[in-house]
Amino acid sequence: MKENANAQDRPYVVCHMSMSLDGKVTGDFLRLPECEAAARGYYRIHREYGASAFACGRVTMAESFTSGFRPDLSRFDGSVTLPMDHVADENASFFAVAFDRHGSLGWKRSRLEDEDPGYDGAHVVEVLCESVPQACLAYLNEVGVSYVFAGQDDIDLPLALRKLREIFGIRRLLLEGGSLLNGSFLREDLVDELSLVMMPVTASAEGKSLFDGSVTRAFRLEEARTLEEGAVWLRYRRAR
Repeated sequence: MKENANAQDRPYVVCHMSMSLDGKVTGDFLRLPECEAAARGYYRIHREYGASAFACGRVTMAESFTSGFRPDLSRFDGSVTLPMDHVADENASFFAVAFDRHGSLGWKRSRLEDEDPGYDGAHVVEVLCESVPQACLAYLNEVGVSYVFAGQDDIDLPLALRKLREIFGIRRLLLEGGSLLNGSFLREDLVDELSLVMMPVTASAEGKSLFDGSVTRAFRLEEARTLEEGAVWLRYRRAR
């Protein structure tokens, strides 16, 4: 049974994404010169939110921060680590939360190294399922990555969010893709706010949409701001 989480015992979730005019969040259009100003605006707004954490799914984290690195776990064969929540850095106050149910991501260090100050230095927290291999837990312990468990075989999002607030003190979380994770949050009615940077281009049909497996949810417009070179920022809050 999934655990319930209300707005008082979980972080406030802002889905912050950049997208094409036709609603795509992935694709070659992101590297077009026409999107450079919008990309700068996206990262600036990320910093302006001042959130203590941002979250991504496994694929997005691998593409953006681990470069697909996969560690050799064979030296941890036979290790036994109890599936207990683990805080590796009690002094950390800024977090990169990876929703990675099987512990597939390969981290070389416990903090991100990124050119953008909105991401650089974030302490990595993995959200795992209890069925994660023991060797993976031993590896995360060695690297110094924190982790929490939320569900046996599939991630229980309300439980994960409650733990992120209780254990790490995270009160505002920027949800930044991919579309699978965004869609899971939306279906669970866990998206409090939408922050959308619209890039002045259309995308190819192969690109992924903002929410995978979307459901009907109502939001009200709070702010609309024109950015540089034809980009627009739209901020919506969940309607109650």
